[in-house]
Amino acid sequence: MDTPRRIGDATDILGEGPVWCPRAQALWWVDIQAPAVRRWQAATGAVRSWTMPEPVGSLALRGGGLLVALKRGLAFLDTDTGALTPAAPPHGEDADMRFNDGRCDRQGRFWAGTMGEANPTPRGHLYRLDPATGVAAVLHGIAIPNGLCWSPDGRTMYFADSPTRTILAFAYDPATGALGERRVFARVAPPGIPDGAIVDAEGYMWSAEYGGGRITRYAPDGRVDRRLALPVSQPTCCAFGGPDLSTLFVTCARAGLSAATLAAEPLAGAVLAYEPGVRGLPEPCYAG
Repeated sequence: MDTPRRIGDATDILGEGPVWCPRAQALWWVDIQAPAVRRWQAATGAVRSWTMPEPVGSLALRGGGLLVALKRGLAFLDTDTGALTPAAPPHGEDADMRFNDGRCDRQGRFWAGTMGEANPTPRGHLYRLDPATGVAAVLHGIAIPNGLCWSPDGRTMYFADSPTRTILAFAYDPATGALGERRVFARVAPPGIPDGAIVDAEGYMWSAEYGGGRITRYAPDGRVDRRLALPVSQPTCCAFGGPDLSTLFVTCARAGLSAATLAAEPLAGAVLAYEPGVRGLPEPCYAG
């Protein structure tokens, strides 16, 4: 097993959505259930947290702050003052629905999906927030949206509805943000469930397997290239960062684990860092 470094001293209930900021040399992520936005500063090793008024599923970099996907809607977070400003109308769904995984495409459009928190039946939607045209629901009938990421050329979008244990690949139009033909990219065997994912500079996709205790690296044709075993059973997402984008950061969860499992997994809820021998790509900022 590769030995990870622990990043900072935060322990998350349900850590998610890591994003590396090259300008600040810092890692951002969320704890959905705290709920909080967190930042680890590489130069000092310090972790700072911003408490959110409701569950926060994901975030994106933005000039002068962040774009965050809260339970009811998307908002801009001023990290200097902590102020939140609506970025799009609330999704208007029932009180159980919340935003989950989200990420910007390579042109700076933000995509995020909704799910039922207590009852994750297939009634969620995948939304696209385009600075030019506003917000639109693009996919429907989703239970737990996850795994949003794009190929290096931006012409393939990856997405997983986690309970299906299937990762899909969509033809993607970088000019318009429109989805084209879909195909099955990979199927995940139990106990792993496909969660958050990222694409590296070679076009290979790294997918966190929640419940499976590993990260799987897939070739562009969907073939399993290698697997990274983890000391935690519930990894949630991964992102490349560091000065040369050669560090793989992994968020994970403590939620739902028994006392015995928590004792056996002292790093559950921590952010882990690996050096996998490949580099990532710069994370796009929201273009609005």
